[in-house]
Amino acid sequence: MTWNVSGTYFETCNCEAACPCVFLSPPTEGDCTALVGWHIDEGTRDDVAVGGLNVALAVYSGGPMATTPWHVAVYLDERATEAQSAALGAIFSGAAGGHPAVLAGHIGEVKGIAPAAITFDADASTLTFTVGAVADVKLTAIEGQGGAQVTVANHPLAVAPGNEIVTARSDHFTYSDHGYEWELSGKNGFISPFQYQG
Repeated sequence: MTWNVSGTYFETCNCEAACPCVFLSPPTEGDCTALVGWHIDEGTRDDVAVGGLNVALAVYSGGPMATTPWHVAVYLDERATEAQSAALGAIFSGAAGGHPAVLAGHIGEVKGIAPAAITFDADASTLTFTVGAVADVKLTAIEGQGGAQVTVANHPLAVAPGNEIVTARSDHFTYSDHGYEWELSGKNGFISPFQYQG
């Protein structure tokens, strides 16, 4: 089966901005607690369309993200049909290949996979994302010289390779599931387009 998905990716974590993990450096707090989200604008797997749906991944890593196995929980948009959910699961688990398979190579333990009511909203400088009662995130892009957004390109640990990431800070970031309780603000965030295919 061939597939492709594209849209908006973000992540937020407990590192100070900007997170050094993308440069293969240790996290600023010694470990990493992160939420990664994808809003799919367009995409299909074989003949199954998945545009408009969302996926979230909660990640805990006890050390440098590039070398320390991740413990993750996966959340798939509850609006997905059975066929769409299967397509999303295959793509974002890495089973269907492409760049998600590279990311999956970092996973040491899957805590769970569950459907969730996921909401996404974004404009030029802010992004909000909720995962049922489990996670709530708001990010605001960091303003750089002349009011321009601050971006990072060609970083070696990339969730969305080939794209510049906009650096941001969390207005708030809460997550509560699988024994984890995270409540943060003023910490790192990244936002960018993404394109995956396989």
